[in-house]
Amino acid sequence: MRSLILALLLSAPAFAQAPPPDAERARWAKIAAGVTIVRDDFGIAHVAGRTDADAVFGMIYAQAEDDFPRVETNYINALGRLAEAEGEAALFRDLRMRLWIDEEDLKGRHAGAPDWLRALTGAWADALNFYLATHPAVKPRVITRFEPWMALAFSEGSIGADYEGVSIPGVAAFYGRIPEVAVAAPDRLAAPALALDRLAAPALALDRLAEPAGSNGFAIAPSHSASGKALLLINPHTSFYFRSEAQVRSGDGLGVYGASTWGQFFVYQGFNDHLGWMHTSSGVDTVDEFALDVRKEDDGSFSWRDGTNWRPFETRAVTLRYRRPDGTMAARSFTTWATPMGPITRAEGKRWIATGLMFKPVEALQQSYLRTKANSLGSYLQVAKLRANSSNNTLVATDEGRIAYLHPQFVPVRDPRFDYTKPVDGSDPATRWRGEHDIEELPQVIDPANGWAMNVNNRPWTAAGADSPRADRFPKYMDQAGENAREDHAIAVLTATPKFSLDSLLEAAYDPHLTAFAQLVPTLVAAFDRLPPADPQRAALAAPVTALRGWDHRTGEASVPMSLAVMWGEAMAARFKAAAKADGAYLIDYLTTVPTDAERLAALDAAVARLTKDFGRWATPWGEINRLQRLTGDLVQPHDDARPSLPIGMASANWGALASFGAGPSPATKRWYGSYGNSFVAVVEFGDRVRARAISAGGQSGDPASPHFFDQAERYRAHDFRPVYLTGDDLSGHVTRRYAPGEAAAP
Repeated sequence: MRSLILALLLSAPAFAQAPPPDAERARWAKIAAGVTIVRDDFGIAHVAGRTDADAVFGMIYAQAEDDFPRVETNYINALGRLAEAEGEAALFRDLRMRLWIDEEDLKGRHAGAPDWLRALTGAWADALNFYLATHPAVKPRVITRFEPWMALAFSEGSIGADYEGVSIPGVAAFYGRIPEVAVAAPDRLAAPALALDRLAAPALALDRLAEPAGSNGFAIAPSHSASGKALLLINPHTSFYFRSEAQVRSGDGLGVYGASTWGQFFVYQGFNDHLGWMHTSSGVDTVDEFALDVRKEDDGSFSWRDGTNWRPFETRAVTLRYRRPDGTMAARSFTTWATPMGPITRAEGKRWIATGLMFKPVEALQQSYLRTKANSLGSYLQVAKLRANSSNNTLVATDEGRIAYLHPQFVPVRDPRFDYTKPVDGSDPATRWRGEHDIEELPQVIDPANGWAMNVNNRPWTAAGADSPRADRFPKYMDQAGENAREDHAIAVLTATPKFSLDSLLEAAYDPHLTAFAQLVPTLVAAFDRLPPADPQRAALAAPVTALRGWDHRTGEASVPMSLAVMWGEAMAARFKAAAKADGAYLIDYLTTVPTDAERLAALDAAVARLTKDFGRWATPWGEINRLQRLTGDLVQPHDDARPSLPIGMASANWGALASFGAGPSPATKRWYGSYGNSFVAVVEFGDRVRARAISAGGQSGDPASPHFFDQAERYRAHDFRPVYLTGDDLSGHVTRRYAPGEAAAP
């Protein structure tokens, strides 16, 4: 009978959902009656509730209205249930998540969370369930009922939690054949490789450079502000349409505006009436691998060597469901292994690898929410003492006129004798983490005399010019990012303007100069000039080199040299990026010094041929190549050269562009379409009242039928930021709808 019940459960469609009981629906309706949602003329929700929980209810309900598929998908992925929607190919991605995420564990942590936090997670779940109850046409792919504890699975706000950096093929190779991994003799333990072509990320066309993940943040002190007030640039680089914009207020003192990752009930990057914060991805080392000696015991179990002792692994049974091609469900079970350092994620030779990282879901959710209510730099730092931020540098500006660069607060203490950039010997107890650094021990900048602080995913040692932290005073593991092409660019624009306004800060954020090409293109021109007079390349490349020789290294829609430089730079990077990485060299410096003249000119030949083949002529303006297009509400956007699109003058951060636009061709297109980079961007001024301007790529709604699906696209193209409406007076004349959750729109 039990097998029959399991078979029926597995074959049932994942979207089947029972209607909620009348009492529960009445309770949701009562909560909704205390919430007001105002939509402005860009479709952005301004939510007000009597309590923080009421405000969270309205905020999440509004997110579901705008893009429920993205809300649900974030939690399908976070809970390790993606294969239930996408099939067996996602199975080992789910298993990677489940090495940390366990339903019973999260329920236990949730039960022990502070009452105020459980009130918010309850409101979060209520809002999503109420949305589904009032929108029966919406069919979830997997999650038909949201439970409060689920919010702990996705608690930090970044594009992915730290464990998303763990290799899926590594997990699959280890757990996919675990009965064959170990044999009786300890010196013969191994994990054979497994063919996982379908799990590997697709190769980039023409071995293209991947767009750098990360963001920009500038904080300007009153001494460098034309108004005498602190300013903040909020410039995340993310997948387009990755976050929802909203204003959220409550009678409990919540008053925040900014961008939230779909499905999360806290503003991840934004501001309140007193301060603002901008997170940038950090190069701090917070994830380490520990290589373990392992043996198989007589009873068939496995042990790992801890110094002179052998200890058993912690084991846990994990059952994953996955969708078959015919829509029915199947399941596969695994036994996972873990140590005090972390779970086993792969093998390397004869050793098993345990991965250590931050897993503090309750504290992370507390810190993510509480910082949105901070009213001073001091109170922001007090929240940071939860030390549950592992991946984000933070730029802060306040109405007190204070600015700061803050390092991630979760940084394990390590023995400096060991190189943690590689797997360390986990069987040596000396390699273990020794607690966490106090935040006073981290590189940070508070109220620098130079008047600005910044981070562009680079090292912290240049965060505030001469007032930056000194690298020699900190362990090497405090930074692994090093320099990048945006670093010099950011310093240049911040030092070029003595007094910033919102307008000039916006101009600096979109400065079109490309530092990498300013360094690289002269080496190409010099190579051409050294050609013998009779060399046939002189005639073939004369016109393209003339265009590049006269270029000011600034990107723009009409720029032909920009098109040449990008195609040439990509050809150069494809040839040399592996060698630069092997040498531990910064790619732009490597390309400046190592290639021969012949190699530089051959890459230009290839660039000219590629432009001619794909666009009919080498003299193609950048805007004819680089485009913005949004055709559907799909999570992965399709593109079509035959459909309307907009030219975009921005460029990849690889070449030093501060305003990042990561674009590339698909197998079906010649044009390059943006999918990553500047998404939600804002400039903010703090003082007696907050003033702000903002823009989003495309629009607020994920519904192609909505007027707010692509209504910000022309503004995005022109960097024409819209005003942010923060008060009733600001909203006057800009309200398109005022309603409570659950109310039908007027006909």
